[in-house]
Amino acid sequence: MSASPPRRRSLLKGAAIAAGALSAPMIAKGQTGPISMRWQSTWPSKDIFHEYALDFAKRVNDMTGGDLKIEVLPAGSVVPAFGLLEAVSKGTLDGGHGVLGYHYGKQNALALWNSGPAFGMDANMLLSWHKYGGGKELLAKLYASIGGNVESFLYGPMATQPLGWFKKPITKAADFKGLKFRTNGLAIDLFTAMGAAVNALPGGEIVPAMDRGLLDAAEFNNATSDRILGFPDVSKICMLQSYHQSSETFEIMFNKTKYDALPAKMKSIIAGAVEASSADMSWKAIDRYSKDYIELQTKDKVKFYKTPDAVLQDQLTLWSEILEKKSAENPLFKEIVASQFAFAERAVKWDQDTIVSRRMAASHFFGPKKAAPKKA
Repeated sequence: MSASPPRRRSLLKGAAIAAGALSAPMIAKGQTGPISMRWQSTWPSKDIFHEYALDFAKRVNDMTGGDLKIEVLPAGSVVPAFGLLEAVSKGTLDGGHGVLGYHYGKQNALALWNSGPAFGMDANMLLSWHKYGGGKELLAKLYASIGGNVESFLYGPMATQPLGWFKKPITKAADFKGLKFRTNGLAIDLFTAMGAAVNALPGGEIVPAMDRGLLDAAEFNNATSDRILGFPDVSKICMLQSYHQSSETFEIMFNKTKYDALPAKMKSIIAGAVEASSADMSWKAIDRYSKDYIELQTKDKVKFYKTPDAVLQDQLTLWSEILEKKSAENPLFKEIVASQFAFAERAVKWDQDTIVSRRMAASHFFGPKKAAPKKA
């Protein structure tokens, strides 16, 4: 799937040179007045993901008092969703909002932040590894290896994603054999190994492809996005729980030349806005996704099924094989996997030993014999 390393380097090396020519004059020394930036997300305008991108831009615009004004366009306004990295690196766009897995074709190790096994970590743990366990430095090293002229910030922990939308329930891994299936990032390798014929499409193109029969099944992300994008119009069966994308996060990306020219105070505000937006996004997601999960069942008549444990175990077995193969081919991939593994080994053990099960509490309070608080 990926281009050879020398070609990747030459592709983005030119982008970095172009960025110097295109972006440097945008913020002149001693410039007065607001700094304007034109961004693009990798999401359709109606998706909640684009809403998250707008939320971040508004927070920065408000926190800087209008000294920095970020405008965010939806996917396809300037470049296709999968072209965001190159466009930002060149300076065609000043920044963008997306996920690292969409850059899989430039360097497959980038997808370890969104569609790798994560060794049992959830997305918040992955962000902890990124900030405190060496992930941020490894990402900068990875971008430098392909000449990426970008300043990257990760935020927004996502919930475990469904296995996907299907014509009939998945009962065993063999059900994927020959299935025309949509996914992205390293999950391409996982579902290919499971026997699927994989097509990596951006979010806005998935449902039309299913409607035309170009796809048999697909996964995207969450109850709200999937509902808004129209998945219930082309499928009434959704399988919950999977290890293909159990710990994904968003990426906020600046053209590095333009970012480096910003005043130090503005950079500090951006860093604070990233973390504030991360918290707000995770809270908004719980509220919106849980509402749409109910709506999908009651209004859209979708039936949800839990992915069988045997399928989940098969995924883990295949992940081990994929990691071994990719690590042998790509030294940076191997280095990132080792770092994630070491962090996860202690973090996941701590989590499992410490956090009480929500399932027991849910059964007690919301189960057949509800123990809900008495009304006043």
